[in-house]
Amino acid sequence: MTATVTAVSRNAEHSFSKPNAPAIRLLAGLGVEGDTHLGVTVQHRSRVAADPTQPNLRQVHLMHAEFHDELREAGYEVAAGALGENVTTRGLDLLGLPRGTRLRLGAEAEVEITGLRNPCPQINDFRPGLLKLCAGRDADGNVVRKAGIMGVVLRGGEVRPGDPITVELPDEPHQPLERV
Repeated sequence: MTATVTAVSRNAEHSFSKPNAPAIRLLAGLGVEGDTHLGVTVQHRSRVAADPTQPNLRQVHLMHAEFHDELREAGYEVAAGALGENVTTRGLDLLGLPRGTRLRLGAEAEVEITGLRNPCPQINDFRPGLLKLCAGRDADGNVVRKAGIMGVVLRGGEVRPGDPITVELPDEPHQPLERV
């Protein structure tokens, strides 16, 4: 199966979900044009409160549509963009990629993966009980985060549903994704 973009979303307001769009434009070093998380420095409210000078390692939020399928099987109907992601993908194990992986989205845009999204309690405000499916523990007691990955825009460009995704892994040794 070829990895593809299945949906793109943005929201100029600080709200939980992001409405789908026919296309989004990624801006190098900033994020998604017209999205509230656009910027060189961190834009997430809790992180701004802690230190507004932190670099924005969360310019683009990507989530795999297979996670939406998993949620649907568990009784939660969650559409693309509903959990705040900008780019929904299919056919790519996002959570298994190492830090520093570069994803080319469509013809021009390129995103470097910085880490895992840390699911927050707002997810239960969106759908009660959903947080336990977005973050849990493995057999060894380690936290497992499933609510997508974050990245920074290296090269701008337009991204649309149906666009192919090309993966370029970083040099080894690969470093696993951690929360950002």
